[in-house]
Amino acid sequence: MDSVDRGLIHALQIDGPAPFRTIAEVLGVSENTVARRYRRLRGQGSLRVVGLVNGGRLGHVQWTVRLRCTPDAAAAVAQALAARDDTSFVYLLSGGTEVSCTVRTRGPQEQDALLLDKLPRTSRVVSVTAHLLLRGFVLPGGWQGLAWLSPEQVDRLRPPPVVAEDGPLDLDDGDKALLRALYRDGRAPYAELAAATGWSETTVKRRVQALRSGGVVDYQLDLPPAVAGFGTEARLWIAARPSSVVAVGEALARHPEIAFAALTTGPTNLVAALNCRDPLHLSRYLTERLASIEDVTSMETAPIIRTVKRAGPLLL
Repeated sequence: MDSVDRGLIHALQIDGPAPFRTIAEVLGVSENTVARRYRRLRGQGSLRVVGLVNGGRLGHVQWTVRLRCTPDAAAAVAQALAARDDTSFVYLLSGGTEVSCTVRTRGPQEQDALLLDKLPRTSRVVSVTAHLLLRGFVLPGGWQGLAWLSPEQVDRLRPPPVVAEDGPLDLDDGDKALLRALYRDGRAPYAELAAATGWSETTVKRRVQALRSGGVVDYQLDLPPAVAGFGTEARLWIAARPSSVVAVGEALARHPEIAFAALTTGPTNLVAALNCRDPLHLSRYLTERLASIEDVTSMETAPIIRTVKRAGPLLL
């Protein structure tokens, strides 16, 4: 990729539905150039913009789930999990015998069903662990590995701040149809969204703006890290001293290799996703940068050997 591709990718990470005209002005190229580069990257499957529902605004909670399987079962279990509307970031780990994913539930009744009934329970699933995600330090949209633009360019692209009200929000059928369409394509034109909802384009535009400003919909750039030159991915489970766990999470957030980091329940209190350029980069990160954080007491690393699903979920 050249500087225009990298600038476009960073721009879409900052504001997924930003008009091509605005991106072109920031990059100093023509609008046609930006549109052509986007269509090429989108057509190659290198990226897409996804409109995701903020589960917190709907009263949802998230879990990090880990399943250990027999060697013949992990791929099928991962595919079954990826097909669900409540999962995201489904990975095959550790030589193909382990599956990791994030699962969202609507509330206590669903989380009981998740832990007791919904997760695959066969003789080929050796063990299942599920831990509640309590607080995010780095979310996928904040991964610094895609940074390319100057601070001034970033400021020109930054969307308006979210002004979210307290408490969960109820969505009607039209909102749900709109959110499903935005999940398929976060840059879908208003005419396409109007057809999906039965609303006028004016109504669609007004409702999209309201859902975004209210923190209900968030736009995420769905991009395989290898496209940006990060060919080695891993999941980390980190134990830190309880009195320092927030400081450790904040330290991880400053590392450009960390694409996701959150506080969790369980025997380890932090989970993270790590993107490195190659195994040597991974080795140096683990033994130098991460090892230098004194309050980390232990860590476990599992390389990602296949990504079955990234962005999601679509739970309404």
